[in-house]
Amino acid sequence: MFENLEAGGVQGKYRIIESAAEQYPITELCSILGVSRSGYYRFLSKQGVDKDQETKERIKAIYEQRNGTYGYRRIVMELERQFDEKANHKRVLRLMQVLGLKAVIRRRRNYRSTYQAAEAAGRVAENLLQRDFKADKPNQKWVTDVTQYRVGDERLYLSAIKDLCSNDIVAYHISKRNDNELVLETFKAAFETQKDVTDKIAGLIVHSDQGFQYTSHAYHDMLPTVGAQISMSRRGNCLDNAAMESFFSHLKAEALYPYDIRSLDEAQRRIEEFIHFYNHERIQKKLNKLTPLEFRRQLAS
Repeated sequence: MFENLEAGGVQGKYRIIESAAEQYPITELCSILGVSRSGYYRFLSKQGVDKDQETKERIKAIYEQRNGTYGYRRIVMELERQFDEKANHKRVLRLMQVLGLKAVIRRRRNYRSTYQAAEAAGRVAENLLQRDFKADKPNQKWVTDVTQYRVGDERLYLSAIKDLCSNDIVAYHISKRNDNELVLETFKAAFETQKDVTDKIAGLIVHSDQGFQYTSHAYHDMLPTVGAQISMSRRGNCLDNAAMESFFSHLKAEALYPYDIRSLDEAQRRIEEFIHFYNHERIQKKLNKLTPLEFRRQLAS
């Protein structure tokens, strides 16, 4: 391949690099042939060749596959996961800018501001979690909360539980009523999904804010029966439950706010689809580029 290198001059060297580019690194070929990378790329551009075309197509496919919710960092992971292509973060960001692709931006919340919480209707527990959002095994630490979504004059309430080890949504319940039953049904579903839960969650810490559902007698009577410990955020301090707040933020920014939702049924469908996507398909860097349920299964194997 490299015989008579001088015969075709610089242009000939560029053609040799072009023909060998799929088998060898461009930088190495340029070094061997004594030409610059920038010169080679200028040669390609004059030939009408877009060296990034394949990567651009893959980026577009991933972006569309994820409904525009993936930024460049997660697309880098998907390029490797789906196409076995290792791409530089800066290159992917540049190509997304060229393509005019921009991820959905979550609305930033001002955590410094305090909120007016309802007066405690029952008991207030100590903050056992202390913002330590890491767990070594499943069913060691759960965080939970309730959020709402409004369609016209109607509201939909979502109660969810997140495991801090695998980051999966263990259980959730959706209702048009924000009451104690909303939270109790969520935990009933969580215990059912864990099967022999009483053996698995002894010592489990369940962290929430001081909402009226979590300070109710029914809630405080329920969790100790399965060996769980109750933990609560300090009054008016959202950061104490930031892990759960983060999930709700992603949910609304990616599945609700971008769409013109006209009914509670449509809102509920989009919430359920996002939670399935989040658990089964949405890879996370902190989980070794696995989805939450893949990571949970890996730990169990």
